[in-house]
Amino acid sequence: MAKTKRLELTAQWKEFSATAKDYDDIGARELRRMLSHMHLIRAFEEEMLELDREGLAHGPVHVSVGQEGAMVAALSSLGSGDLVNGSHRGHHVFLAKCLSHVEPDDYDPGNDPTPDGINELVYRTMAEIMGLKPGFGEGRGGSMHLRWDEAGVIGTNAIVGGGVPLANGAAWSLKRDGENKVAFTCFGDGSCHIGNVLESLNLAALYDLPICFLIENNQYAVSTTLEEEARETRMSSRGLAYGIPCFKVDGMDPVATRKAAEHVIDLLRKGEGPAVLELDVYRYYHHSGGLPGSAFGYRTKEEEQAARERDPIARLERELLERGWLSDEELETMTNNADACVKAAAARVTEPAAGGKRQIISSLWPDVSFRDHGLRGDLSEFDGFEFVEQETYPGKIEEVKFVDSMAKAMVRRFETDERLFVLGEDVHKLRGGTNGATRGLPERWPDRCVPAPIAEHGFVGLCGGVAMVGKYRPIVELMYPDFGLVAADQLFNQIGKARHMFGGKNPVPLVCRTKIALGSGYGSQHSMDPAGLFAMWPGWRIVAPSTPFDYVGLMNSALHCEDPVLVIEHVELYNSKGPGTKGEYDYYIPIGKARVVRPGKAFTVLTYLTMVDKAVQAAEQLGIDAEIIDLRSLDRGSLDWETIGESVKKTNHVVMLEQGPLTTSYGAMLTDELQRRFFDYLDHPVQRIHGGEASPSVSKVLERSAFVGDEEIAAAFRRLLADKGSPLAAVS
Repeated sequence: MAKTKRLELTAQWKEFSATAKDYDDIGARELRRMLSHMHLIRAFEEEMLELDREGLAHGPVHVSVGQEGAMVAALSSLGSGDLVNGSHRGHHVFLAKCLSHVEPDDYDPGNDPTPDGINELVYRTMAEIMGLKPGFGEGRGGSMHLRWDEAGVIGTNAIVGGGVPLANGAAWSLKRDGENKVAFTCFGDGSCHIGNVLESLNLAALYDLPICFLIENNQYAVSTTLEEEARETRMSSRGLAYGIPCFKVDGMDPVATRKAAEHVIDLLRKGEGPAVLELDVYRYYHHSGGLPGSAFGYRTKEEEQAARERDPIARLERELLERGWLSDEELETMTNNADACVKAAAARVTEPAAGGKRQIISSLWPDVSFRDHGLRGDLSEFDGFEFVEQETYPGKIEEVKFVDSMAKAMVRRFETDERLFVLGEDVHKLRGGTNGATRGLPERWPDRCVPAPIAEHGFVGLCGGVAMVGKYRPIVELMYPDFGLVAADQLFNQIGKARHMFGGKNPVPLVCRTKIALGSGYGSQHSMDPAGLFAMWPGWRIVAPSTPFDYVGLMNSALHCEDPVLVIEHVELYNSKGPGTKGEYDYYIPIGKARVVRPGKAFTVLTYLTMVDKAVQAAEQLGIDAEIIDLRSLDRGSLDWETIGESVKKTNHVVMLEQGPLTTSYGAMLTDELQRRFFDYLDHPVQRIHGGEASPSVSKVLERSAFVGDEEIAAAFRRLLADKGSPLAAVS
């Protein structure tokens, strides 16, 4: 029989419980403050349920009744500069953190009236949940998207586990600041089985981030029990595989929870993070709304009653009363103040209606003109900039290698902007990563050229979190755009929506670089053109440079932009030569400006990347007077309709040329918009040149048949002339 030996864990795993001394350590004043916050959040949640029952809360209301004691205890040691995010059940996270921020130091909740700052916080939180203009996101975020930067709440999140990678980005920013601040990301047991959470645990450990993964283990993911979710039901165990110290505590015991959180925060501030803290808690109501879980048959009334008998608020009340740290009169004042504060907030958002009911005060609804506000920025960050084009550039233009310009421009930007860092797979090796774009960075800035494991969901989300905090500017490299589908939640649900979702107030400065590999033999899962996919999400700007000169100018603008920008490259361009500069990399080309590469009158060709040069060559070889426009900026908000429109009104015929397949096509969106905008000027429906329906295969012959090349462009140009009744021989 083979020998075995026991392998030891590299990280500690401990369970906390409270002692009498812990009460003395925390002290009467702090425990009274914690209790007042618990009462206020409980009263708030119960009022939200009443508003929901009256049909006044539009959308889901995920309350935290039963869990608020643990959250207050866990977050009560944090300062305003520490950062927190949460999940869809996030009212208690938001309020617990914000109450600590707005409460005056000399406030005595057992004797003093509720401070104005707390009253305003409760009112604005209620307004946000109900979708009203006075809310923190002017009603756009609602119950599940609560954010207040000033208080250190960087956003709750409707996607289960979706905020965890973003919190890593917040922790990354705090670590680079060097100010000894920490981040908490709060999520439930249901999130513990999602891949991005596990990727985030690994990245946090790998980068030694000052972050606590705070797990509220409330025993159920909607109605699915822990035992139905996993064999190992102690969720804190998830961190052990990544060498993260893990702690577990009875979340229904506020003092034990507070001491466990203090221990974790101390570790993080000493640079010994990350850490996992699991709170065993219980939500008294169903997943959403005000009915108990027993009403749906997945819990028993006896189980629910047993949980209520362990109520953390009642427990702390008993302890404080028994110790003489709180009188009955002070407790009554505390609870009455909480109820009055919440009722006053409700009175500010509702008014009496017929039949003794309430209705929303109509003047508080956001104006419908606010609908699209904040989808993207207004590019005012470029006010005062002097832009150039190749034709107007005052310096010398030479033939230069495309990838050399990429790398040298990046080095130059790192020299001038210390906020920049690049993160991705293999970016620190292979003489500039897999493409050569990071050449020169790791030697000079090893802490700003950061390798990532194969974990796109985790590291894209981390960069998204950095951008949402706003102090640093990440450049995330996706080795192939197809890999972005792995990180689709972070790219589109999170990064793409973040600015709009939270009221349009918060910039998201991030650049994502990736490449199209059509023609390189990498097959179906490494060859996509991401333009069509990203163009579906209005939060993203998209640039696609076709020359070294344009790459430098557009990349500089992308790195200065306050919106997330996708920069699309093409493998065919990397080793090619084209017009560019040698030694001058400080110029800017405007986002949202197309370039007429070849003037003409026969028809207009709209295209980008490698298809620009191929279209010019085809027109020259066939002797066609076609006008070729390099779109350069591809997202809906940045399309240069002025340049496009002038050309369409001149030629009255348009062809949209793209290399990739019919599916996930950028041209479909653009063609639709062209025909609606310029119908009166078109003598013929907009034509399209695109590849086949299937994505490329590895077989050289099949791959070539799947995308557009010289032959397809020439044939399409001939067809277009035939369709418009202009024989090719007659066109000069």
